[in-house]
Amino acid sequence: MTTVPGQLIWEIVKRNNCFLVKEFGNGNAGVQFSKEPNNLYNLNSYKYSGLAQKKNVTIQPAGKDQGVLLATSRTKKQNKPANLLNKSIMKKEFHRMAKAVSNQVADNYYRPDLKKAALARLSAVNRSLKVAKSGVKKRNRQA
Repeated sequence: MTTVPGQLIWEIVKRNNCFLVKEFGNGNAGVQFSKEPNNLYNLNSYKYSGLAQKKNVTIQPAGKDQGVLLATSRTKKQNKPANLLNKSIMKKEFHRMAKAVSNQVADNYYRPDLKKAALARLSAVNRSLKVAKSGVKKRNRQA
């Protein structure tokens, strides 16, 4: 099977696919979001597309109290979906996870243009996994 260039795939799916979410604002100003996997900012653009790019980065929760899942795609295994992703679960503190994501995405020359988006996604996922501490409630000073 021959591989199809990513630019051609993007031209086919950019205006009409099942992951597309169109939001209309004031007047004719509209924003297009995408719910596709491997899209860090959930924007409908070629740069962040998980369908059109061969090299993808995914950061998502790995389950309750399990940490954060970092997955990158293998470029040589495009025809084998079961072996497509390199997955690693990170359970460290935030600074170590940020360093690991930075090393994997930018310093390893994988996709340096996605470093900022990957760190923003890591921050959001890590914040969502934190549970509010149930300590002593503050009393109301009013009678």
